[in-house]
Amino acid sequence: MVTQQPGFFFAGGLNVLLFLFWLVCVGLGIYAFVLFVKLARRGITALDLYNYAKNREIRERFESVHKDDQL
Repeated sequence: MVTQQPGFFFAGGLNVLLFLFWLVCVGLGIYAFVLFVKLARRGITALDLYNYAKNREIRERFESVHKDDQL
């Protein structure tokens, strides 16, 4: 004879819902990590461009001073 407990089906359904909620959270976490990596790569590229422009500006300023002395 099978005995049924009062909250058996509810608890079983709750476990499935908690598992699905956990699965969704893991998926959103992976998605957020991918977005963070993309943002970091864009930030590194922007920083490289900024450093290149600043170094070029500094180089032109100091090299132009030395060009006048050679004439």
